[in-house]
Amino acid sequence: MIPVLVAVIGGYLLGSVPVAVLVARGHGFDPRDVGDRNPGFWNMMEQLGWKAAVPVFAGDMLKGTLAGLAGLLVSGAETGTLGSAAGASVLPVYAAVAAAMIGHAWPLFAGRRGGRSILAFAGGFAVICPPAFALGVALLVVGALAFRSFAWGTRLAVFSLPALQLLFTPVEQVAGTGALMCLIGLRFGQAALADRRA
Repeated sequence: MIPVLVAVIGGYLLGSVPVAVLVARGHGFDPRDVGDRNPGFWNMMEQLGWKAAVPVFAGDMLKGTLAGLAGLLVSGAETGTLGSAAGASVLPVYAAVAAAMIGHAWPLFAGRRGGRSILAFAGGFAVICPPAFALGVALLVVGALAFRSFAWGTRLAVFSLPALQLLFTPVEQVAGTGALMCLIGLRFGQAALADRRA
């Protein structure tokens, strides 16, 4: 259980780094007070444009990736098909990614006012199942071109990840990915409730 505990603490602290808030402060505003009030890439892109929001995209994904790698390393880096987490590494990797997502959603360093964890999830999934992640990126590109919308390409890719993962890992791990995605759903539900109350 010690590797799991280390992975969870490390993942939460990584996830708690408020990348969007830090970038926005450099531009003189707080993303939690403008637009859709979500301190994440989409809101930052709407406020500042694509180029200025790239550090948020990269930073939020990196939080999930680093957390997943930490979980992998503290558990002996056991991998299976094309680098997918396997054996004793599965639980620490999933726990670390979940903790990073929770840290992003309820950050220790930003008053528990965080984002929706989509990019933290995506970055972590790159460690959970690299081949499915690569196929997801390909789907994102195809979907973005077909729909002429990066947002729709992203939705297509993210919601396809569990099905793509089935090609490479046992169904139990796919269920774990579904549980991680439920955290995203929870954050969207909270945002919808907050909008109704506003």
